Amino acid sequence: MTTTIMTVAILGPGGVGGLIGALLARGGHRVICLAGEETTAVLRREGLRVRSGQYGDFTARVEADTELREPVDAVFVTVKQTALSAALERVPPQAVGDGIVVPLLNGLDHVAALRQHYPAAQVVAGTIKVEATRTAPGQIAHTSPFASIELAAPVDDFAARLKDAGLAVTLRPDEGAMLWDKLAFLAPFALLTTRYQAAVGTIRTERRAELLTVLDEITAVARATGAPVTAEAVLDFFDRAPEGMKSSMQRDAEAGRAIELDAIGGAVLRAAAAHGVDTPVTSRLVAELGAKAS
Repeated sequence: MTTTIMTVAILGPGGVGGLIGALLARGGHRVICLAGEETTAVLRREGLRVRSGQYGDFTARVEADTELREPVDAVFVTVKQTALSAALERVPPQAVGDGIVVPLLNGLDHVAALRQHYPAAQVVAGTIKVEATRTAPGQIAHTSPFASIELAAPVDDFAARLKDAGLAVTLRPDEGAMLWDKLAFLAPFALLTTRYQAAVGTIRTERRAELLTVLDEITAVARATGAPVTAEAVLDFFDRAPEGMKSSMQRDAEAGRAIELDAIGGAVLRAAAAHGVDTPVTSRLVAELGAKAS
């Protein structure tokens, strides 16, 4: 077991960031959550409270601030893509020091944006598969039977500490393939569950023909970029996902919040256009969701 204590900042202690921060704090690491004044006050007073079938129900004491004021070992960037630009003001580049910056956002474009904002070599591309929701400031409901992180860098010691905290972690040699593995599942999952306001169980049964078409389109785009993604592999994950699983985009739409349509659907369509791949059904879904959101 790894015993070295890390100092980790969580930019955006919502469902994903709150779960990671709580697990690391429970594991003995120093965690600084960065958020607005209201959330910061709640976290200082009450900590992070997690309800999870996998990890149990627990409260973790954390530090909280509206801005990072000291160097850290790592910064997890776990805000929504729609809030990224404003959120980065909470983490000035000079405050990061020699620490790594680990974005766990949806889509593709955020990695390049972060490498322009921070030293490029310190930005470690990552993805996470999890269903976790912030139900109130500092309160996290983790409802999937998994929380799996992938990182595209040789950060073995850091990965070992995350594993010790209870997270499943895989190191990937190919950043592009890693990002497309996530997007090839997330894009059809988010677009279809949000368009039809239905959980994954309904999509994979009542909307299966459309699901198969979208998977064919999106995995064709992924392969055109060089990522070895197949529709069969993505469909297998769909068929194994918990029946009631919802996408974060669906939850945002239900709550009347801005949805990450450009980060998810837009990223697919931009790559499709760049590589000459036809995506009529995916394009229609993005257009219909865009019309609803406007």
